[in-house]
Amino acid sequence: MAGTRMVAVWCPDWPVVAWGVPPTEPVAVLVANRVVATSAPARADGVAVGQRRREAQGRCPELALLDRDEGREARLFEPVVAALDAITPRIEITGPGLVGFPARGPSRFFGGDRPMADAVAECVAPVMPRIGGSRAVSRVAVADGVFTARLAARSRPRYDGGGDRRYEDGEDKGAGSGDCRPGLGRREPVIIEPGESARFLAPLSIANLDMPELTEVLVRLGIDTLGRLAALSTADVIGRFGRHGQLAHRLARGEDDHPPDLRQPAADLAVTWTFEPPAERIEQCAFVIKTLADELLNALGVRGLSCTRVAIEAETETGERHLRLWRHQGSLSSAAVADRARWQLDGWLNQAEHARPRSGIARLTIVPDEVVAATGRQLGLWGGVGHRADEVTRVVARLQAMLGADAVCVPEYRGGLTASEQVRPVPAAAVDLTEPRLAARPDWVTQPWPGRIPPPSPIKVHPDPVPVEVTDDRTRPVGVSGRGELTAAPSRLRIDSGPVRAVTAWAGPWPAEQRWWDPLTRRRRARLQVVTDDGSAHLLMVEYGQWFVEATYD
Repeated sequence: MAGTRMVAVWCPDWPVVAWGVPPTEPVAVLVANRVVATSAPARADGVAVGQRRREAQGRCPELALLDRDEGREARLFEPVVAALDAITPRIEITGPGLVGFPARGPSRFFGGDRPMADAVAECVAPVMPRIGGSRAVSRVAVADGVFTARLAARSRPRYDGGGDRRYEDGEDKGAGSGDCRPGLGRREPVIIEPGESARFLAPLSIANLDMPELTEVLVRLGIDTLGRLAALSTADVIGRFGRHGQLAHRLARGEDDHPPDLRQPAADLAVTWTFEPPAERIEQCAFVIKTLADELLNALGVRGLSCTRVAIEAETETGERHLRLWRHQGSLSSAAVADRARWQLDGWLNQAEHARPRSGIARLTIVPDEVVAATGRQLGLWGGVGHRADEVTRVVARLQAMLGADAVCVPEYRGGLTASEQVRPVPAAAVDLTEPRLAARPDWVTQPWPGRIPPPSPIKVHPDPVPVEVTDDRTRPVGVSGRGELTAAPSRLRIDSGPVRAVTAWAGPWPAEQRWWDPLTRRRRARLQVVTDDGSAHLLMVEYGQWFVEATYD
């Protein structure tokens, strides 16, 4: 069964665009120490999505690294979504930078898919952010099914000598790479004719399914394209890979992830909150949003349902309404619903003066617009379903409501040689607190890494290194030679203006030279572990002949 005819509008490299970085600079946006978005010059140097921070810097030493800010992305994307209201009221937002809507009604109004796609492109172009003297680009595609439309928008059209069009995976490799016909100022929309989705998908990589564990097994079996997966028997795929295999097989054949269900959910599934007095700042809505999301997901769980598309409607005390549909490839969790509601309200309240509401938000409603049967959840050892994780997220949501969304932080592992670089606090709103991998240490923490201090890690990392004097038994200063060796054994230690302590044990030094290829940012340091006669243990650092206490052990 062919999927519903859909339009997809994709804004390439939106996490980079949201930061306002000129398109000529190599930039990578990171989440949990991995690349999630890059600019075209960075891709030209070999930086790719999924790489670790160190690998990306090794490919492009001039690479600028930025942390992802989904709240900022959503605020900047709201004008793009608002512009599409002139085309259709049924807009589905997958995430900042990607939006879609059913094509049937607009296509009839504009006289076909091609005129409609041109109208969408002309509608979106004027509201795209202006960066470096020109506006960011958007790409429009029309195809059967949400999955096919997304890949069509991301594909690169190529033309052979006879003028036939072919499509390839991926994004532009550089600022000058051609993905449109010579002479055209912008990329023309991609139209996949009805019934041609399977043919379009056939040569594309199996990695487009965004199911890493499944695709890894399929590639080892020699199934590296969507066409090869689609050619397999449905019964064989389900028998070997179960529900995930069934979903992947449907998508590879150009079908929707599940048959469309146009029935409206029962009215009692909608959850509503009335603000008294009306809320005028997103901080006032944070706790309410999380409460409504928990109430909605609990009601769905009792009925054995999961939500794949949610409608979020806000109304002001003067009667202004703001409605958005948010779609998710899988099922929406409570945290995911809360994030989308916060992005939507934040984008609406922070629009330009002429577009923002004239009064505060008086009512907020969340409706599960599209539901499917739940596939089950793992119970906890002592009963309940993730009760401890839910309790943590509720506490975090309450703190965010009192202190602000960016004031509540959680630790995140990052690459680095120093104790202050290895773990950094990041806003809790930027991560999924229920994701177990966030608590696990990455490979670089447990595997050998030249220049890294051996475990255990210090308990206290000083924000500003404290000066310290390190001398030998003749009160001569101790240093580190160019060969990475101590000039003498450390015997005494004096931290700042404190008392002199005898060194009872020491280990090291561990020399490290960072960015040796750049004379402006090059750093050459060495670290030393010491224990004093009062039982204290410290991690010392020497740079340019001066010793500092970098961290303290417990």
